[in-house]
Formats: sequence, C-alpha cells, structure tokens
Amino acid sequence: MGLFTPAEADEGMYVRQTGFNRYKQLLDFHAGTWFRVGLLTVAGIFPLVTGILFSITTSSVLVLLPCSILGGLFFGPFLSGLYDAILRGLRDDPNNWWSNYKKSWRQSWMGSLIPGALLGLFLGVYSFMAYIFCVARPPTPGTIALYLFSGLLATILITLYWPQLVMFRNSTINRLRNIILFTAKYLWKVLAAALLQMAYYALLVLLAPWTLLLVPILGLWYITFLSQFLIYDPLNRELNIEEQFEKINGSYWQDEEDEDDSDF
Repeated sequence: MGLFTPAEADEGMYVRQTGFNRYKQLLDFHAGTWFRVGLLTVAGIFPLVTGILFSITTSSVLVLLPCSILGGLFFGPFLSGLYDAILRGLRDDPNNWWSNYKKSWRQSWMGSLIPGALLGLFLGVYSFMAYIFCVARPPTPGTIALYLFSGLLATILITLYWPQLVMFRNSTINRLRNIILFTAKYLWKVLAAALLQMAYYALLVLLAPWTLLLVPILGLWYITFLSQFLIYDPLNRELNIEEQFEKINGSYWQDEEDEDDSDF
C-alpha cells in the first residue's frame, strides 16, 4: 500500500530499526491498532464538527461558542486515547491495545477536559473565521498571514502538549515551559511536524467531499503518528520517555541503543 509498506523479514523483526525502516516497522506492528483507535477518535470528534458546521450554516456565534466548548469537552479524552496509543507504539509497549486504551481513559479523561474545551473553542472560532473570509470581503495579506501563524502556533502547542498530558503527571505551567524550550531547541523539526499537519487538514477541508472518503481509513491517526514520529527521538532524549517506562516494563527489543540523557 505504498506508505504502509511492511518491514522486511530479513531485517530482523525483533531488532529495533532506524530511519525509514523504523517508520515501516512501526506501521507493520501498529497500523491495525492505530486504525481502530483512529475510528474511535473520529467518532469522538463528530459532535464537535457537527456543532461547528451547524453554527456556520446558521451564521450564529451564539451557537458556535457552546457547541465548540461542549464538543471539545467530549473530544478531549478521545484525542488523549489517540496520542496514548501512538506514543505507546513509538516506545514499543507490548500490552494489549484495548487494555491500554481503557487505561488511558481512566488516567487522562479528567485532565483532557479543559484542554479539549479550549481546543474545541479554537477550532470553532478558526473555522468560523475561515467562513467569514469566504463570504465577506477578501482578507488582506496581513490578515491571512496572522490567521495562518495563529494556526501554526496552535498546532505546535497541541503537538507538544498532548504527549506530556498522556505520559506524565505534571503541571500545566511546566508543560508549557517544556514546549517553549523544546521548540527553541528543535525549531525546524517542530515546524516540519506542525506544517505537515496543517497541510494535511487543509487538503481534507479544501478537497472535501472527496477527501472525506479517506477519513475512515487515515482519519486522525496517520498524521498524528507521522508528526510524532518526526519529533519522537529528540522528545525521548529530553524527557527520558523510554528510560522511565523501561524501569517498569523492561525492554521489548533484543538489541537496544544507548539513550542519550540530556536537558532542554
């Protein structure tokens, strides 16, 4: 299937690969799990999308605000479940996917509510502004640049906030501090991951309804995996992700690379 080319058997199925072979290995091992979790995530975002579309068709901000906040509250735990599944795959958690998914809900659903509501509110306002750009006077280049820049910042925030939410118990201030420091240190990788997501979602919207056929297949899981794959190695080095989890579960691999522990 092109992007989902399985890892070659003679590469050593149970030896951790690197580079593009690692990408193929992860899809070979976890694509089925992520596809199932992705379907659940699409179901979770459906009320939010429906509320935003209804508010746009009625041109009502009074409808938009509660629909976005309530839809985001509902969507937050589903998004946490997706990030948890992706990151468990990236760190090679050997446990059953459904058990992990239920565990993620128990651990993260409450902490996901407020971030989910804020995310829903942002998506609602962002979508409503795009609608206004289409029906009102064409926006100025400066307005478009500011609009895209705000989307870029929000995407970076989501990309780096949610992994911390599902993996560690930490304060919001410390999470935001980590985001700023990590972005400053790995700016180009973070920008690449964020721009890739923005391009993916822009194509889904601009080429709709035809791209809606991809939603059940790729949904939210593939682009989330790809963006986290791009930043996972530095994220692992800075937060010592695998070192901490290996103390609890041990290593899945026969041969393991030494971890490079460093601070932001």
